[in-house]
Amino acid sequence: MPENSFTLPSFAKINLFLRVLGKRADGFHEICTIFQTVSLCDYLTFSEADEITLTCSDDKIPLDDENLIVKAGKILREKCDIEKGAKIHLEKRIPAPGGLGGGSSNAAVTLLALVKLWNITIDFAELRAIGMTLGSDVPFFFCGGTALGTGRGTEIFSSEDFGEKYVLIAAPKIDISTGKAFARLNAPDLTNKSSKSILQICREQVNSLYLGQSALVNDFERVIFEIEPEIGEIKEKLFSCGAKRALLSGSGASVFGIFETNEQRQYAMKFLQSENCRLFAAETVSRLAYQNLLGLGKDFA
Repeated sequence: MPENSFTLPSFAKINLFLRVLGKRADGFHEICTIFQTVSLCDYLTFSEADEITLTCSDDKIPLDDENLIVKAGKILREKCDIEKGAKIHLEKRIPAPGGLGGGSSNAAVTLLALVKLWNITIDFAELRAIGMTLGSDVPFFFCGGTALGTGRGTEIFSSEDFGEKYVLIAAPKIDISTGKAFARLNAPDLTNKSSKSILQICREQVNSLYLGQSALVNDFERVIFEIEPEIGEIKEKLFSCGAKRALLSGSGASVFGIFETNEQRQYAMKFLQSENCRLFAAETVSRLAYQNLLGLGKDFA
């Protein structure tokens, strides 16, 4: 590997809680969610080049401006008036799509990496603003760990770490359109007053949520399990194998289960092997561990 090359992990996320509160005046939906980084990750390798180019281990992944990695690089280069490029390789492990935030994570890590590669001085607020234009989940991946997300999911508030060692992610080979999932929810229009009121209630609900015992909630389950019943069946199978918690992540199609022991998780992996899904043993990644692995400073805490 050339001396000026480096590799960073790009972690997946799960949603421990996800409420869709209604449709905003700007056309987006007001949500209240708890994000959590997990150890399942892609790897991104960066090196200097004249142009921004992307290669990938998965030939199904687009390599042009449709990919958030390329898009993030070009936006940052233009904003900071940089004449350099970057050769980027994506070792893809996070299922896409899948409700695990792989594309958003890739975008955030790309911005952080290119700041380093191009030796750019930029305020975190500016970097975060770029991230928000790329996707609603992107700002979360500047901090990682456990965090409350509100608004479009772009307003991030770090929370006490939720630590679990024995997570199993089941990613059915089903494509779920996030846009269609939101449409099927048929969320009501929000006024400014109702938005603030519902959001306050939701934040209080999240703050009182004892993650070790309370049921996890995802509003998308109602419509996604209707569209694709086998996703709901996978969740039930995770429970039947001993999961103490199980939930759809994001708008799907991935479902995760949390187990007390590795033996229970291994049993579930064997039990689900015949299902049309990819299985990943994982654990939660704390905010401090996440930031250390990405080399983030105190501005990102």
